[in-house]
Amino acid sequence: MNAPITAISASNHDANELLLAPSLERRRLQCYLTLVLTDIAAIVAAFWAVGYLYLGALGTEILIAQNSLALPIFLTIALYNNAYSTGSLQNAWYGIRRAEIALFITSGIIVLVVFLAKLSAEFSRVVLAGGAVAAMVALVWARLQMRSFIAWRCGANVVNELVIDDGGPKIDLPNAIRVNAQELHLAPDLDKPHSLDRLGLVLRNIDRDVVSCPPERRQAWSTILKGANIAGEVLDDQVVLLGAHGARVIGDHGLLLVSSGPLGMRARATKRLFDLALAGAAVIILSPLLLAVVLAIRLEDGGPVIFVQRRMGLGNRFFGMYKFRSMSQSQSDPDGMVSTGRQDARITRVGRFIRRTSIDELPQLFNVLAGDMSLVGPRPHAIGSQAGDKLFWEVDLRYWHRHSLKPGLSGLAQVRGYCGATDRESDLIHRLRSDLEYLEGWSLFRDIKILFLTLKVLVHDRAF
Repeated sequence: MNAPITAISASNHDANELLLAPSLERRRLQCYLTLVLTDIAAIVAAFWAVGYLYLGALGTEILIAQNSLALPIFLTIALYNNAYSTGSLQNAWYGIRRAEIALFITSGIIVLVVFLAKLSAEFSRVVLAGGAVAAMVALVWARLQMRSFIAWRCGANVVNELVIDDGGPKIDLPNAIRVNAQELHLAPDLDKPHSLDRLGLVLRNIDRDVVSCPPERRQAWSTILKGANIAGEVLDDQVVLLGAHGARVIGDHGLLLVSSGPLGMRARATKRLFDLALAGAAVIILSPLLLAVVLAIRLEDGGPVIFVQRRMGLGNRFFGMYKFRSMSQSQSDPDGMVSTGRQDARITRVGRFIRRTSIDELPQLFNVLAGDMSLVGPRPHAIGSQAGDKLFWEVDLRYWHRHSLKPGLSGLAQVRGYCGATDRESDLIHRLRSDLEYLEGWSLFRDIKILFLTLKVLVHDRAF
């Protein structure tokens, strides 16, 4: 009975050759524990310093009471908040954000407990507030100091990633271990225990494995990876073509998630409140300028002040976008069929000035207040806009993806200088790439940053 098992087992020499990387599990655990101790030390030191400077020896007694309540709450929240996770080891600022959020929530809980339990005599508000601020600063400093320790224990990558090239498309994963299936005699032969044993030896100590193979071998590799006790992925470029974000199984059918919307309800509410607050304030502050432009346009040719052009917005739906009229009334182009040129005879004298300074876009603040637009987002285009001799969506079908968010007064493409006429297809491609990048990771901070950067490009040589 033992002979067949001996026959299919790899020799010790062969097994050592197939060991691709040392195990990082214990080293990651050491890093997690060190992070916990470092965070505790940073918090205690920060509160002690504030307490001692403010109340002397009495501050030390208050510190003991506060930390006995704060530390268990902080550690519980931090553990559930992924402040001690693989992601926090890989990315310092990811871990810092998680730890800071945990500390902020902890401070709020302590304030609530002190208030409800009427323990204000045992707790100093100055020490609590000052200690919380000092602890947040100390956490950032301590976590950044830990980067050298993590790199020493785990190396450039805190997880062992393996790429098995079995004849599929090439894929580049930084810091990943790469092997050629043919050179190591690796094959997904489900009916050959020797092949499975050899694969098991290769996958020792590997945390994540990516297999690139032809379509006909993907199912076999998938079956093997399911039993390998690691995170396994099989490369399939169809996911890129469909833009899939995830997958699930219903009955005997597999479903790829290809659309979920870039923003959740809370993010949409935050963005909307931000838009209303800033757009409302901007209308009030800029009202003298708006009235001056209205008067200048009326005095020049007596025509209507506002030009309404049909644009495509959220959900591929049309809306009327407001602009100060910058062309002569008889030559206006409501569908944007003709791109504006540098020496365009249709533009009035007032129009040339307000276009170059982007003042003609200010009426879109009312689009923001009405909910058709946002302060920041992909710029809405006229339906007849062309890049070279093609309509925008004819250049790249991903153009329609940009309508999953409200269009904006400004956007990532604009602050990067991709604005104005699209004489070549590349002019649209650059703009589209920036819009799609914006869709991938929205945050309120990013919107604020884009608005500040917009101030630098209000006047530009491509506005005509």
